[in-house]
Amino acid sequence: MEKECLFCQIASGQIPADKVYEDETWLAFLDIRPVNKGHLLLIPKEHYRNIFDLSDEALDKLGRPLAKLAQAVKKASQAEGVNIIMNNEPAAGQIIFHAHWHIVPRFSDDGHRHWAGRNDVSKDELAEMAEKIKGILGE
Repeated sequence: MEKECLFCQIASGQIPADKVYEDETWLAFLDIRPVNKGHLLLIPKEHYRNIFDLSDEALDKLGRPLAKLAQAVKKASQAEGVNIIMNNEPAAGQIIFHAHWHIVPRFSDDGHRHWAGRNDVSKDELAEMAEKIKGILGE
């Protein structure tokens, strides 16, 4: 646990939260500044900065709770869809440096839009990037 970390303090019970799920590895609670009602945060109880820090063991245990929570949020909020978002590092919008996933109920008329600033990329540039990524994965 990181002493100054807000999410560590929530996980340890020092700060109250509207918890909806908990197991030995994960904790989920309502976001206090939700995009839409039902917006949850899923955090590992152990402190990790973000996806680049998470242990293989924690990642292996992520899928089931994440899917279960997404289904519950969609049903409880009567949403048309759900975004699952993780921001990693400040350039990607991370402001709390404890790994967490946002599970956000979505509606076609909720006013939130994605991918407004897309870039045009040539087929050659795509192929070059694919090769770079495959090379790194093969290391």
